[in-house]
Amino acid sequence: MMRPRARDLGLPFPGEPGPFNAITDVPGVEVGFCTLTDLSRRMRTGVTAVLPRGRLPEPQPVWAGHYSLNGNGEMTGTHWIDDAGYFMGPVLITNTHGVGAAHTGATRWMIDTYADFFRNGHAWAMPVVAETYDGVLNDINAMFVEPHHAVAAIEDARTGPVAEGSTGGGNGMIAYEFKGGTGTASRRVVIGGETYTIGALVQANHGLRPWLTILGQPVGRLMPEGALYSTEMGSIIVLLGTDAPVSGLSLRALAKRSAIGIGRGGTPGGNNSGDIFLAFSVANPGPMPQRAAVLQDVRHLNGEYLDPLYLAGVEAIEEAVVNALVAGEDVEAVKPAGRICRALDAEGLAKLFTSA
Repeated sequence: MMRPRARDLGLPFPGEPGPFNAITDVPGVEVGFCTLTDLSRRMRTGVTAVLPRGRLPEPQPVWAGHYSLNGNGEMTGTHWIDDAGYFMGPVLITNTHGVGAAHTGATRWMIDTYADFFRNGHAWAMPVVAETYDGVLNDINAMFVEPHHAVAAIEDARTGPVAEGSTGGGNGMIAYEFKGGTGTASRRVVIGGETYTIGALVQANHGLRPWLTILGQPVGRLMPEGALYSTEMGSIIVLLGTDAPVSGLSLRALAKRSAIGIGRGGTPGGNNSGDIFLAFSVANPGPMPQRAAVLQDVRHLNGEYLDPLYLAGVEAIEEAVVNALVAGEDVEAVKPAGRICRALDAEGLAKLFTSA
């Protein structure tokens, strides 16, 4: 049974979401999970997969920009994104010690899926794999994530509603010392008379309890019970996808605005927090540059008109983090053993707004 999402609780988030209020409102985007839970082995982890262009018979570049607010974390493939403005294939999110296995799995999937591209040329795979630390709720040093789990998450990818909370890579994550994990939201925005969609997906594993603010309410200070630690120990990965035709420079600028989106929840970006963001556009489809014509014709929005897209992205990220929180459930920690990571009191949260 799906738990109520933040809007279902009556929280007055601004902006107009898409039909799923998820990153899958962006045409072609699919999301899948491989969730690994075995309490006898102290296992609570997994892999999340995002396919920006769904399942195409031939590879296509995905135009992208990247930004790191604080680099205490990992997102592979970003050097090339910074230089070329695109990547190819799925984006995976897992735990810190699962990056290598997920990278291997994604590479294997890309080679198998686009066999002709790799067999008949000097093609290379440089998957985007990001992580956050789940060592409080999962025996992270056991390295449970294996390459086939990454493939399973990719194969599970689909459009439609996205499961939140303890799903995929979000399974063992904590946000503001409540149970965190996967969250998503979307917005529709009109620019130049055209309607575009922007969607956010987060793996929320960041923040200290006193910092948490939701739509102006000091929720963390009002709900102090069950705090786990006194030092920031987590990270957050943000993916922003859109069908708006946006240049590489503007996508990097859009990725930077993710810092404002997570900041609305109260985090200052702690020293131990890896706050790493990726923005991509599915507009301007076409062949890989190695197979494309010398001259390229692309359309992109004038940067002078992108403020509505920036605002929509910030709003979607803010709501996605709260969706991750309200999807949580009580979970026992493995380090320190026996402690309970509590779910956010969704009923209590709703009352803060109905009584306001």
